[in-house]
Amino acid sequence: MTTRLKLRPYGDPCLRRQAKPVVSVGPAEKLLIREMIPAMYAFDGRGLAANQVGIVENIFVADVGEGPFAVINPEILRCSERMTVLEEGCLSLPTIHIKVKRPAEIRVRYMNEDNEILDVDLTGLPAKIFQHEIDHLKGRLIIDYATRPEMDAFVEKLSVPVKKKEKACA
Repeated sequence: MTTRLKLRPYGDPCLRRQAKPVVSVGPAEKLLIREMIPAMYAFDGRGLAANQVGIVENIFVADVGEGPFAVINPEILRCSERMTVLEEGCLSLPTIHIKVKRPAEIRVRYMNEDNEILDVDLTGLPAKIFQHEIDHLKGRLIIDYATRPEMDAFVEKLSVPVKKKEKACA
């Protein structure tokens, strides 16, 4: 599967930008979503935030095993006190895997691509994916959860090579 979207690697400033809220899902947003879903699969991911492809809008797509869907303007309404630790990877940091401690259960509110507002309770993999992608939309990466020894071990992997200037975030 091919895509015209380019995955932004660690070091790209778009990954650290806070996504802008989407007022309503119109033709431009629907086109972006239609492009992000095959890109997510082409990059071999379970989720993909818009800023990972250089678009700083509050949108992500995911597939938790039941087919792809889009999430717009997600917010976590409630978190359980019970925590879970799961190893996470990231498409923008392909050589890094970190055990991240997150709430085991969350309640989220978001808009779907039909401009409907949904409130959903999530556990397990869906909860992890939502929290991971919401972090992206806030400019946060899995390495922000790393311990000092983990960061020391990742130093070489995280060094950003000097390369030609990337296209700016949209």
